[in-house]
Amino acid sequence: MKERALFLDRDGVINVDHGYVYQIEEFQFTEGIFELLHLFLSKGYKLFIVTNQSGIGRGYYSQKQFLELTRFLLDRLLEEGITIEEVEYCPHAPEEQCYCRKPAVGMVDRICSHYQIDLKNSWLIGDKQSDIDLAYNAHIGQSIAIGERMITGATLSFKTILNCKSYLEENQGKIT
Repeated sequence: MKERALFLDRDGVINVDHGYVYQIEEFQFTEGIFELLHLFLSKGYKLFIVTNQSGIGRGYYSQKQFLELTRFLLDRLLEEGITIEEVEYCPHAPEEQCYCRKPAVGMVDRICSHYQIDLKNSWLIGDKQSDIDLAYNAHIGQSIAIGERMITGATLSFKTILNCKSYLEENQGKIT
């Protein structure tokens, strides 16, 4: 049987986006993210991170530094009772025109090659147009745009993760 998934961007969704975050000292979880993830887990969703990390391709930080921060992130989420099934990332700079950089579907395709995902009944949360375009391109049924930028095509839009969490708690029928 196929399972529903929540695909999450990292910077700007899970953590505050300070620009090319790669040091643990710079990593700050967004307000309400733990509660939001628990809400999706309580509805039976599998959680996945899909993140463009062009800072690796641009030489701002190494893959090793990214993986160290990812380990910190996953361990901290586990302390909160939150399991991320898999983290997919694109290390390429935009000019490399790879298959994995959002809005291309490579990261979602890799996840779907390991898991039986019901994309039509899954969600994606992102803070950039490329995230919402990924949801469309990969046929993920619902998407949530976070932040104040103009993003088109999202199912729902909120200024903050906390606003999103509050809305979905009050309207739990949206994610059943």
